[in-house]
Amino acid sequence: MSTLHAAADDYLAMRRALGYQLRQEGRMLTSFVDHLERHGSTRITIEAALAWATEPEHADPTWWAKRLTVVRGFAGYLRAWDGLTEVPPTRLLSKGVRRRTPYLYSPAQILALMGAARRLASPLRAATFETFIGLMAATGLRTGEAMGLDRDDVHLDDSLLIVRRSKFDKSRQVPLHQTTTDALADYARRRDDLCPHPAVPCFFLSGAGTRLNHTNVSTTFAGLLAAAGVAAPRGRRRPRPYDLRHSFAVATLVAWYADDAPVPARLPALSTYLGHVKPSSTYWYLESSPELMAAAASRLERFWQESS
Repeated sequence: MSTLHAAADDYLAMRRALGYQLRQEGRMLTSFVDHLERHGSTRITIEAALAWATEPEHADPTWWAKRLTVVRGFAGYLRAWDGLTEVPPTRLLSKGVRRRTPYLYSPAQILALMGAARRLASPLRAATFETFIGLMAATGLRTGEAMGLDRDDVHLDDSLLIVRRSKFDKSRQVPLHQTTTDALADYARRRDDLCPHPAVPCFFLSGAGTRLNHTNVSTTFAGLLAAAGVAAPRGRRRPRPYDLRHSFAVATLVAWYADDAPVPARLPALSTYLGHVKPSSTYWYLESSPELMAAAASRLERFWQESS
């Protein structure tokens, strides 16, 4: 193993010990070190980092920026004992960095997606995807969190989910509304009738009786979008399962503003429920919804009028 590869392994191990999973980032860093070695480089330079980061040539600038961010972190780590290591400036490629605007599903669209899932040919797939979509829409779980649920994580008697070792290696409890609990109980009975002896302990089963993964969820979801007639406006990317999480968060905030609730005081609770590290991550949703932005602006305008 080369010195650079060994250093990359040490760097990734250190960050993973802090709770970062770094699956994609780990693959990127390995690719970058391979790139350096193919070109006979033994140290990181800004020129080499930029050349690798901007591959492929016609990729989205956000992809280039993400690749350069991975190199920047590793370079900063190496710089501690190798003063000749060059760390790419933070402003380099930064103009391409933007958080993807989520697609916000309406309640009618969510019901249409669940209806399309109900019509899938395989009874087990139909039951799984109808309930899977409903759970994500009702709780804002991340796609990977919903796929990762085991039967022991779903406490129907207590109306509670246990999400284990999610983002940043954090676990949390997710209380459920009674209607959601009832839907999960109905699914569990149907699932056990259709697949009484599964080989895996997961709560949601694929049509083959295995755990769902990102490939089969993404492929099936694309078909459900078409069947339900759900499409993004021209020029926008196709809606994703993950956007159900965004829709839940925005709908919750909109409802709070409509009820004249103390949103800033409640925001930490929503952040905890969603598994965000800090409330500022939840406040990002303000810019995702014109309705939500208008509600916040109206609240602020009223505050100014009352204060003057």
